[in-house]
Amino acid sequence: MKKVLVVYYSRTGNTEAMAKMIAQGLAEKGLNVDLKRVEEVSVDSLTDYDGYVVGSPNYFGTMASELKKFIDESVKYYRKIEGKLVAAFTSTGIIGGGGETACLDILKAFLIHGCLCLGFTRLGHYGPVSIGKPDERVKREIEEMVNKYSEIIKKI
Repeated sequence: MKKVLVVYYSRTGNTEAMAKMIAQGLAEKGLNVDLKRVEEVSVDSLTDYDGYVVGSPNYFGTMASELKKFIDESVKYYRKIEGKLVAAFTSTGIIGGGGETACLDILKAFLIHGCLCLGFTRLGHYGPVSIGKPDERVKREIEEMVNKYSEIIKKI
């Protein structure tokens, strides 16, 4: 069974709500899922997983510093997590506030590791973006992300 880490940072609870929906959806698709706040996970565990779904609130068009620190520390596993499947998600305060660039920054960091990054055509191209609390649109986008992520990771 494929093992996936859903790792996130959340201050208001919006990103956490998204992470819980994603983890539950992936588990329902038959994946072994660990759901962890970034403060609870060590970069030393990255090699234990087949893939990652990474979320952060949008802070000035990029990820929160807590998540950036985790990614910065992952450099010790450069070339050791190559080929892992990665997807991103974020929450933001306003439309056009930088949610897509926050997702893109997460994906770019994992591309440098040689990871396979998931993009989408029927939702936010870089991953689901919630404007405030996740609503029905975000739930549908998460469902689509979960479907595509689970389908692809099972093929790897």
